[in-house]
Amino acid sequence: MGVQIERFARLVKALPECEQRTSEQYTTFRVRGKPFGYLWPRTATVGLKQTLLEQAALVAERPEVFEVQFTAGGFGWVVVHLDGIDLDELSELTLEAWYLTAPDELLVAPPTPASLVEA
Repeated sequence: MGVQIERFARLVKALPECEQRTSEQYTTFRVRGKPFGYLWPRTATVGLKQTLLEQAALVAERPEVFEVQFTAGGFGWVVVHLDGIDLDELSELTLEAWYLTAPDELLVAPPTPASLVEA
């Protein structure tokens, strides 16, 4: 189990209109200018936008893999430790983060978790 940083980056790049902005500490992933994820290479963790219910469920179920990052605008962001998650689950959570952020016109023909895994 575990996902390498490079593999996560490929997965995110397969999302429609995904943009990335890299700073000294982390990389931000956006769709049409709105963030849906972060990557911190130093700690091999990612932050993903989720619903508040999903945030609470993930952290309660596996606190060794997920932790609360912050809440904003009715959403709960989770920190995901890449060494504790498999690619299928990470692709689902990443796609959900993108769904929660992407404008409606991009959701007409969205990617699937399986298509991200194959990327």
